[in-house]
This record gives sequence, structure tokens and C-alpha cells, in this order.
Amino acid sequence: MFRHRWLHLLHSLGLEFWLPLPFLGVLFWFGGNHMAEQVLSRPYTTVNQLQADTQLEVKLSLTVVLIKAVINKTEGSTIVAVKTTDSTLKKLEYEFGVTEVGEIESAIANELGMSIEQTRKLVRYQIQD
Repeated sequence: MFRHRWLHLLHSLGLEFWLPLPFLGVLFWFGGNHMAEQVLSRPYTTVNQLQADTQLEVKLSLTVVLIKAVINKTEGSTIVAVKTTDSTLKKLEYEFGVTEVGEIESAIANELGMSIEQTRKLVRYQIQD
């Protein structure tokens, strides 16, 4: 009889639904902590690793129209602008740490994959002090 009253009281207050919720909450909390600890403590190995110390070398086949070299004697560098006829790549810019004309021409020829004679025909110099 006492048990029947107790169940009737729980039912009237709606506690038969609310009483198991803290138990379920604690169960999920401990279960989630255990699962997170297992996942986070696993060793992590990657098959594909990023290699930041390698440089990508790109070979372009361009038709060069004009090469403009601005030599800055005080800084000891040369800024080279290359204009092309390509529709997607109209202008290239390089900076070299040399100021002598022969060294500049060989550096440009090396970068563009041209001969020094072709480079000499297309290059225009501007000297800044």
C-alpha cells in the first residue's frame, strides 16, 4: 500500500521522468570523458607530410615582348619587369642582387630560359642612383 502511494505521488508530480535524468547525465558525462581520453591519447601519424623546405620549379613557354631592367646602384639590386604576349600572364617581375649589365643579362636569360643574345635584343635599362 505504501509503495502504491509512493508510485502514485511520483506519477502525479511527473517525477518518474525527471528522476533518471541526472543519472543519465552523469553516465553520459563519464562515458564522453572516457571516449575523449581514448581518442586524444592515440598516436597521430600522417602519411602525407607537408614539405616546406622544397622549392617548386616552373617552366613557362612565353613569348617575351619587352624586358625593362631598373638598376639601383645604391641598394645594389636590379628589378626586372618582363612583358609577354600571353593572355593569362602579361607581366613578370624579378629582383636580382647584381648591378653589372653582363650579370643581369645572364640572370635574366637563366630565369626565362633564353639565350643571352635574345635577352640583349629585348632588354632596356634604367639606372637609378
